[in-house]
Amino acid sequence: MFVVHIENLDLNLLKALEILLDERHISRAATRAHITQPAMSRALARLRVACDDELLVRTPAGYELTARARTLQDELIGVMRSIRAMFDDIDFDPSTASGSLRIAASDYPVSLLGSRLFPTFTREAPKMSLIVTPVAPSSFVDLDQGRVDLVLTPLAAPEHLARQPMFTEDFVCVLARSNPLRAERLTVDDLTSHGLASVGGMHPQQTIVLDQLERLGAHATAEIRVPTFSAAISAVRDTDLIAVLPRRFANRHADEAVRIAEAPEEIAGFSYWMLWHPRVTDDREHQWLRSLVLRVAEEATAD
Repeated sequence: MFVVHIENLDLNLLKALEILLDERHISRAATRAHITQPAMSRALARLRVACDDELLVRTPAGYELTARARTLQDELIGVMRSIRAMFDDIDFDPSTASGSLRIAASDYPVSLLGSRLFPTFTREAPKMSLIVTPVAPSSFVDLDQGRVDLVLTPLAAPEHLARQPMFTEDFVCVLARSNPLRAERLTVDDLTSHGLASVGGMHPQQTIVLDQLERLGAHATAEIRVPTFSAAISAVRDTDLIAVLPRRFANRHADEAVRIAEAPEEIAGFSYWMLWHPRVTDDREHQWLRSLVLRVAEEATAD
């Protein structure tokens, strides 16, 4: 079992550990920490003893993190933020701040918000990193444990998580132009008889559309399940399948091979939520990130 005796650990090493795991290079880490390379090498040696792990191993391609180092890197995100919040009475300034922020999101909010979010983030926080990962079954646990800062999702989430709606959305149907259906608004029977190209949700939760169809007692005769909305559009080309997708996404990504029809009236729209752990509600850095995402979402959905 991995054990660190904290009473024997110089907590000043945590900052060195954070930088070393991020840079994966002793010289660059030393430069970033404003110390000499020998001093950083000594810090790494002490960390290896304290952690009973090599942390960084040399390979032909450079240093790589050990499995334990990768776990430590994830845990340090929340730990270092908490430590800084304990002692930092200065207002957070994104223009001078460093470090990383992490968002878990599906391809839809990334596609919808990315063209504004990424340039705005790099402009306002030029020394910070933004890491976006796919929403996964572990995403809510990752929020609990500080491995991600925000989760952007329309799916039901644990009650203890803080949340705020970003925007509302409704559905449309995307189908191949060769599909024999010609109506401007499709019916539930159309969906079930022609089959669906659906987008898989977080297990064990179903997708919003499939869940609604199940409540209506309707079941598709055939289905292709894909991981992203983009793949769903590809799946309907040259088939009789139908993809039920968010309207904004369909309007932006449909091409000449497909057409858009109104979804059945029984298929309700949804809200997209921004979720975070309550412990960071008052954290200045996190407040800035949430404000940025909401500002970008408002701009993107006003188009």
